[in-house]
Amino acid sequence: MITGWSSFGARPAGARLERARQSPQFDDARGRFVNALPAIQPRIGPLLRDWIKGAPGTTPEQPPPLFPSTLETLARAPEDDLRVTWLGHSTLLVELEGAVLLVDPVWGERASPWSFMGPARFHRPPLALDELPPLDAVVISHDHYDHLDAGTVAQLAARAPAFVVPLGVGAHLEAWGVAPEKIVELDWWEEHALAGVRLVATPARHFSGRRLSTRDATLWAGWAFLGERRRAYFSGDTAMFPGFLEIGRRLGPFDLTMIESGAYNQMWADVHLGPEQALQAHLDVRGALLMPVHWGTFNLALHAWTEPAERILAAAEEAGAAVVIPRLGQSVEPGAPPPLERWWPAIPWKTARESPVRSSGLSPRAVPWPRPAGATAG
Repeated sequence: MITGWSSFGARPAGARLERARQSPQFDDARGRFVNALPAIQPRIGPLLRDWIKGAPGTTPEQPPPLFPSTLETLARAPEDDLRVTWLGHSTLLVELEGAVLLVDPVWGERASPWSFMGPARFHRPPLALDELPPLDAVVISHDHYDHLDAGTVAQLAARAPAFVVPLGVGAHLEAWGVAPEKIVELDWWEEHALAGVRLVATPARHFSGRRLSTRDATLWAGWAFLGERRRAYFSGDTAMFPGFLEIGRRLGPFDLTMIESGAYNQMWADVHLGPEQALQAHLDVRGALLMPVHWGTFNLALHAWTEPAERILAAAEEAGAAVVIPRLGQSVEPGAPPPLERWWPAIPWKTARESPVRSSGLSPRAVPWPRPAGATAG
């Protein structure tokens, strides 16, 4: 049984810790993983002040609508070897050339170790866990509660044949009942092949930890899913950094990108992208079609809950980029994406100029949309 205490997971130890210490991403002097581009930490005083003050429109008045025929869609094979179903926040069902991958599965009621406090879901899961098709693997980007849910993992432990995760995350999985032989832990740029598809762990600019004492004890990553014909990219959680260009050069182009676009604020611009930088990341990795994720399910920031979608659309229009925003539970096939439908309500939101989000340490080339006058794409 998963309780509040056990949901903290476990810290890497033994051979797992020794392997982590061999990673170029691990700072042995500090005993933790680090970003290639250092992050500026938010000032606690202003952060607490604004969080206590709150903001309008951060939660919906009614649960967002769910796509009505998810099960019927999944019963049919994808027409062009790639289909992604958005199950809320960053939970994704990726079907690629016969492989079925469940990404960052969170079926819990709260993104929290506790059942009585913490960010609560806006909506029920579009599918029950027992309605999922047979899986080839569960893929995890990092160990934060809105991406790694202990109760969900415990239910999948016997069902999923493999769990592919960044370095150190396997310690949590073992603590929740996943057999060690099912766990594959990868460093950035390492890959694992299954069901004819390559899973490549890609760099990201974020952090990890399920409590203060385990901050950055495990690695964070994005994922590239590479088939013979089709390619998809999932950013995980990340701020803007030059690594997107290298991901695009080494692993792109991608038919579909799934990039985090919500839970942003300038105070923590070095851990999340924001919509305009998400669009820039999509362009940098050489994506053809962008599907914004990491929004619409939990209140994790101070912006209106619909703002990520509105700002992504505005940035994409300015950049001439293709974007798809499915309903919760709706599937996307890049060759025939669903038409744009504003299924979310019209509520006030702040534009990029009113509330900009720009990560630190970037070169002049890495300017997020909308670009200031005189700026060029580089």
